[in-house]
Amino acid sequence: MLDEKAIAAAMAPAARRRFDVHVVPTTGSTNTDLMALAGSLPAGYVLAAESQTAGRGRRGRTWVSRPGASLTFSLLWKFGPAARTSGLSLAVGLGVAQALDRCGVTGVMLKWPNDLLVDLPGGWAKLGGVLIEMITGPAGAMTVIIGIGLNIRPVGADAVAGQDIASLGALGWVGSRNTVLALLLEELLGVLDGFETGGFAPFAAAWNARHAFRDRQVTVSGMEGGAIAGIAAGVQPDGALALHTDAGLMRIISGDVSLRAGPLSPGDDS
Repeated sequence: MLDEKAIAAAMAPAARRRFDVHVVPTTGSTNTDLMALAGSLPAGYVLAAESQTAGRGRRGRTWVSRPGASLTFSLLWKFGPAARTSGLSLAVGLGVAQALDRCGVTGVMLKWPNDLLVDLPGGWAKLGGVLIEMITGPAGAMTVIIGIGLNIRPVGADAVAGQDIASLGALGWVGSRNTVLALLLEELLGVLDGFETGGFAPFAAAWNARHAFRDRQVTVSGMEGGAIAGIAAGVQPDGALALHTDAGLMRIISGDVSLRAGPLSPGDDS
């Protein structure tokens, strides 16, 4: 079971000073909880739940978590008025992948803008994801709620609708979720501090090295005007995805787009 004292003890001193971890048995959504309390909570407040009954992904998708089978938590962070938040979900996803390297789970790749994938014999499978929500405060200061979900053990097919699922356990990982969360927070501390000063640009090369669909035919959906097919290039210094299309190079910046390998299907305009 998740344990606040065990998580704190597993963190390096620098991270322990910056994060305040709280664990609850169950809640609807850790992101929703922190959004409701954002005005009264300090930066570095972390809420982890053994299970979520109304966990959320991008574009209204659900993320079902069951006790022991997942690691789901949200982190509240604050940026000053001059901070650039474009590409934050990419930088966070990179930090999660790097933390998993430290856990011995290598080969984690990234799908723009916020999914963690592994390449299994049957194709790409989703290991986790990031959901970021923002609140603009006085003088442009920004409070961000960073929600992260990781599959720890094999879960039911309804956990993430319409996607193949991977889990740390199925990849050979054995250990404590408390240690995983501690390492995630350590890695995210460096990412968030670096992002505050330099935006996404310092992370772009490392992100591109893990780009699951780079140089592959993809379809971008969820855009005004319908779906677009092209070849995915790397992400740019501001976090935009470069897409080579018949009409030339396009910059994809909307947070609501999605990618899937393969050509544009007839009639696919969603």
